[in-house]
This record gives sequence, structure tokens and C-alpha cells, in this order.
Amino acid sequence: MLSPVLVIARKESIDSLRDTRSIISALMYALMGPAVVFMVSMATRVDGVLIGMMSVFTLVAAFVGGMNVAMDTVAGERERQSLLPLLMNPVRRREIVLGKWLAVSLFSSAGLMLNLAGFAIVFARAGIHLPRLAVAPGILPLALLAASLQLWISTVCRTVKEAQTYLSMLVFLPMGLGIFQVFFPAAAHDWFAFLPLLGQQLQLERWMKNADAPFVPSAVLGCFTVTAALLVLEFAANRLHRDEIVYGN
Repeated sequence: MLSPVLVIARKESIDSLRDTRSIISALMYALMGPAVVFMVSMATRVDGVLIGMMSVFTLVAAFVGGMNVAMDTVAGERERQSLLPLLMNPVRRREIVLGKWLAVSLFSSAGLMLNLAGFAIVFARAGIHLPRLAVAPGILPLALLAASLQLWISTVCRTVKEAQTYLSMLVFLPMGLGIFQVFFPAAAHDWFAFLPLLGQQLQLERWMKNADAPFVPSAVLGCFTVTAALLVLEFAANRLHRDEIVYGN
């Protein structure tokens, strides 16, 4: 028998797969980076700035992959007034949040992996064979952090339209930090390698430059990122105890 967390995750995943428009939109966002870089690489060589922009596209892909799912998980249920019947079941709030988080993380991870696969193909067509993704322990948890942030924002919003507004603004977080690091590389410090978002971008740049990527720093970054994701999830679970969230006031 499945646990309540897996039951909720399965239900949210199946419901999200029915919305083909959201899937197509997330797919286009995930592949936008490889498509743009492929066209640019045909006209110019792959240099440091272009590699930096590729890493920014990858950070954004982790956030847009599950954005449409996250806006419907809590805000959509509040708008449809189906959240209260769910909360009346003998299931802990934390289990509900974890189930919804797993569903959003599934789509965020898919968008991230699809983006990385697209860039690997672009590099292969240019005659550059990237090494195996040894930095995966540090990069993949970014999808988990993105899903937790989006789910927490969804608990704040009352309608899908409101959630869409705020989640769209959230995308500017990885975009802004990434672009700043691309054009002001001198501002980076060694400890940036252990910060979520900044650390993932640095590891992506090393991977795309075919440089060595030590496993230990990548694993440490992954642990910090997962810890941050779990802390955000705890905030989201606590919000489900509030009357204005439960009754949609």
C-alpha cells in the first residue's frame, strides 16, 4: 500500500500530465537555451561569455520545468475550493506538502535534464565532447530547491493567476544571479561554490569548459541545496495550518 506522500505525488503528477499545454510550454522553455546557443554557435565560436549564458539557461530550466504544476498544486486547489476536503483527511500537513513537492520536483528535474541533454547534443554537433556529468550531485538538487520555492509561493497565493504572476517573477532570481556572475566574474569568491544557484552555475561552467569537476565540492553543494529545499518545505507545511490558507479567506 502506498504511503500518503506517494499517493498525493502520484495524483498530482497524473493531473499535471493531462494538461498538455503546460507540458508543451515547459518543454519549449527547457529547449529554448540549447536552440538559441546552437544558432549563435553557428555564427561564432563558443567562448566564455556564451558558456556563461548556457549555464544561465540551465538554471532557468530548473525553475520553469515545474512552474505550471506548482501554481496548481495549492493555489489552484484553493481557487477550486478543493484544498479543504484534502486537508480534512487524516493526513499530516507535512505529508501533503511532501507529496506535492515530489510531483513538482519530477517536472522540474525533467526540464533540467532535458536542457542538459540538449546542450550536450549542441556541443557534440560542434565537435566538442563533454565529459560525463560528474557534477550531477551538485546540479540535480537545484530542481528540488526550485520545486520547494515554487510550492511555498503557491501556498501564499489565492488563485492560479496570482500564483502565475509571482512564480514568473521567481524565474528572475536564477536569471539575475546568473547574468551578474557572467558579466562580473571578478566578483565571485571561493565560497560561492557552496551556495545554491551560484554554485550550480560555477559547476555548469566547468562542465561546459570540459574542466575537471571534483566530486566532493559537488556533493557538499548538493547537500546544502537539499537542506535549503527542506527548510523551505517546512515553511510551506506550516502555512497549511493557518485558517486563511485552509478556508481560502
